[in-house]
Amino acid sequence: MKIGNVEINGYACLAPMAGVTDRAFRELCVSFGAAYVMGEMVSSKGLVYKSEKSRELLVLSDDERPAAVQLFGNEPETMAEAAKIALEYKPDIIDINMGCPAPKIAMNGCGSALMKEPELCGRIVRAVKDVSPVPVTVKIRKGWDKNSVNAVEVAQICEAAGADAIAVHGRTREQQYMPSADWDIIRQVKRAVRVPVIGNGDVTGAELAAKMMEQTGCDMVMIGRGALGNPWIFREISMLIGHDRPSLPVSTAERITVMLRHVSKMCEYKGEAVAMREARKHAAWYLKGIKGAAALRKRAVEIVTYEDLIELCKDIQL
Repeated sequence: MKIGNVEINGYACLAPMAGVTDRAFRELCVSFGAAYVMGEMVSSKGLVYKSEKSRELLVLSDDERPAAVQLFGNEPETMAEAAKIALEYKPDIIDINMGCPAPKIAMNGCGSALMKEPELCGRIVRAVKDVSPVPVTVKIRKGWDKNSVNAVEVAQICEAAGADAIAVHGRTREQQYMPSADWDIIRQVKRAVRVPVIGNGDVTGAELAAKMMEQTGCDMVMIGRGALGNPWIFREISMLIGHDRPSLPVSTAERITVMLRHVSKMCEYKGEAVAMREARKHAAWYLKGIKGAAALRKRAVEIVTYEDLIELCKDIQL
């Protein structure tokens, strides 16, 4: 499919996840077949007020394209100014977050809180679109709560304002990440707009990806939590949907090798001290399901150096 003038070759993309989808993880997922990736969400005000931390989140490499940067905010003018700054980092696409359920985001009128103000959603899209030479997309939710399921309305307003694609998470903000995602709302949005629609929610394996695409008609699936400790999910989806055959199971040896490769890249990009603190959660995800995982994961949350991780891996039974 195409998002604006950007060619997307594949069936699954990596969702933006704060504190997770950094450069190292994005590059890793692309190496396993992610057709498109999004960076961690970036505060529009942080960019406009010259936050170096916010700018660091915009850095993209040639090994992860096509890639989007994702901005959040609720002021059209500020979002437009932030988009201009983001463009300095040469993203392929600019995405607007209208779905984050985190209290510190939503309670400030950003993220999923925008679902309560459809017209404001349109104004934000138009403001960003007016300054952006690259495609502009949005990520929305089913609605704010069970009494305001309005994903179709918001999607249509965003499309009219110039959005080039729409990603839909099949839960309201009230539901957070439980219970099961409602895929029918993705189908409804797909039928209501002409731009590509990306389905998101509860895709934790290749068969579920294929099922979502069949049931909803969405153009692509977006993988979030299903990719944690499991970048192979993109390879599995590509093999099943693209080649009609399952991929080989991931061995414990490969799991260890990829984990070390991932954390090594984190250390290269962020420095060992910062990277190893962040790597603890990744290690716990990679270790899930292997023999003796419970004890190993307890050790993983205490690692301080890359050498600590290597020593932990030596105790894993292959």
